[in-house]
Amino acid sequence: MYTQSLDIPSSQNTERDVASAATADAAAQTSFDAVMQADGKIEPQDWWMPEAYRKTLVRQISQHAHSEIIGMQPEGSWISRAPSLKRKAILLAKVQGEGGYGLYLYSAAETLGVSRDQLVAALHTGKAKYRVFSTIRRPPGPMSA
Repeated sequence: MYTQSLDIPSSQNTERDVASAATADAAAQTSFDAVMQADGKIEPQDWWMPEAYRKTLVRQISQHAHSEIIGMQPEGSWISRAPSLKRKAILLAKVQGEGGYGLYLYSAAETLGVSRDQLVAALHTGKAKYRVFSTIRRPPGPMSA
């Protein structure tokens, strides 16, 4: 699946670069593990945060953000169908809350080094996933198609 023969310099510096990168990664992982063992705080810009951990966080945060944004769409369609002004206001507040929370999560992912545009593009291309947990149910009775 991956090609290793591209862009590999044929000098002895390659072995030194790989060895120094492995040493730096080991030191970073050791620092990270020490903080985790001490129940310490991990900040987005910490140099010793392992790349795999950062990617996992970005994936989880973006999936949650996408779910919030996509989840407000079906609820938004119910606003015009609400039977009273009070219920319209309730639905509108719920939709605004989900949209705001989705934007807040996109901002959290941006602190980890991924732009909002990249996250939305991944959603549009199908690379990113989302899951909607809607709490609005259809009213009882016959529904016209």
